[in-house]
Amino acid sequence: MHQTWYQELNAMVFSVVAVTQIGLLLLVGLLGVRMYSLSRRELAGPQGVISSSRSDCALVPGKRPRKQTKDKRPLALDRAELSSKLHILAGLQERDCQLKGLNLTEAPQAVRTYATAWLYGASCSLCPKVVRHSDGLAGMVAGIASRKTGMRQSEAIQTISTLTSSSILLACYRAGLEGAEFWEENHHVPEPSSLYEAVTSNAFI
Repeated sequence: MHQTWYQELNAMVFSVVAVTQIGLLLLVGLLGVRMYSLSRRELAGPQGVISSSRSDCALVPGKRPRKQTKDKRPLALDRAELSSKLHILAGLQERDCQLKGLNLTEAPQAVRTYATAWLYGASCSLCPKVVRHSDGLAGMVAGIASRKTGMRQSEAIQTISTLTSSSILLACYRAGLEGAEFWEENHHVPEPSSLYEAVTSNAFI
């Protein structure tokens, strides 16, 4: 009887050990599967991002990644610099007219209108092309024309806005454009492109 009990005890111990070993093997196997799954996920992660980015680009034709560029000075109207240049040029041309016997503030309305067109052409030459014919530029020229010729700013704005309707105004505009371009490089205005020549060749004084 004692021997039978001992055999049963050994059988129980063997069973417990066997069950424990089986359980450990299952845990080891599960852990291995889990680690393999995690490793596959980590490897697939960057590829997924890349493939996603490529698919986004494919869905939006012409879309390119933004590149960092250096800050550039915006092509905008530098009012202080342009106003200074235009005041100097207008003052020189006003002085030239006075030396030749023409006082712009006392001249006929037509002469002051032509002078405004010349000043507008000069301002377009002195400013960046992207801001030519802008409202801000027209307002600046109207203010200077008002001070130099005595013309009201509203009249100067009207002259600028109707520039293309008159061949004489366009001629004065082109003279100012050419005169200012030459002046900026050579520090003087050639006679054929001067304000005096532009207004006197187109107006009966």
